[in-house]
Amino acid sequence: FLSVQRDLYSYLHDQTLRLLNLGYVGAEIAEMFQLPPALEAAWHTHGYYGSVSHNVKAIYQRYMGWYDGNPAHLWQHPPVEAAHRYVAAMGGPSAALGIARDAFEHGDYRWAAEVLDRIVFDDPTNTDAAALQADTFEQLGYASENGTWRSVYLAGAHELRHGIFGTPVSGAGLASALTVDQVFSSIAVRIDGPRAWDERLTVSWVFTDLDQTYVTELRNGTLIRRRASAPEPGTTTLRLTRALLIGIVAQSVDLASALASGQVAIEGDPQDVARLMGVVGDVDPAFPIVTPRPARP
Repeated sequence: FLSVQRDLYSYLHDQTLRLLNLGYVGAEIAEMFQLPPALEAAWHTHGYYGSVSHNVKAIYQRYMGWYDGNPAHLWQHPPVEAAHRYVAAMGGPSAALGIARDAFEHGDYRWAAEVLDRIVFDDPTNTDAAALQADTFEQLGYASENGTWRSVYLAGAHELRHGIFGTPVSGAGLASALTVDQVFSSIAVRIDGPRAWDERLTVSWVFTDLDQTYVTELRNGTLIRRRASAPEPGTTTLRLTRALLIGIVAQSVDLASALASGQVAIEGDPQDVARLMGVVGDVDPAFPIVTPRPARP
């Protein structure tokens, strides 16, 4: 079993690079790739979870990145803007929908999905296109040996028929396991850069349960953190536990109440912390996948 798996992944890697060096791009390699008969015959090499197509593209991207070398792909329009142009080039929504219906009826679900994707992104209110796209995804899902592909297709069909369903998030257990460094990292990637462009703010954090001190600096829309032996002189300093920091970030602990109760001690200006938290954006687990995302500032 292990030797077959080793041979499988070695073959995927080496043959992908061989074809890459012949000038083929990831999507082309994935279409033309064939496993040796002995590997193909082993049940545990089949794409029940991963797949040859998926893995080949990942190997290609590891070495080449997203850009396949074709200048036409270097600076393409984003999905909605591209969709407007594609639909117009196909003769408008009705004509484009006719192309998609013809592809669907002839079993070319991959092409139907691509055309319908343009129509839906051109006009999310086009219910005929959304309904046919849901049917198309369903057909692709039912034909997928790969379990993750099947789930993705059927999730897309569900979104088109019933709306955005999001990803259930139960972060309490995960958050409680985070280190202080990981918590600050999670804050950093939630900083709303444009809103924080003009902020210049340094806060020191003393964790009484860990005997650790961190200094965070907000500048140029970026939150920088570093371990320190002591609070930065002249900065607002908070003394608290790791659990309280997690609670404040997760909004399960009210900072004002924690200060009033003495759970958090502060030296300096409490507004410094409010300014920092004021530029921390929300996380949205319920964004759309197969329909246009709402415009964001």
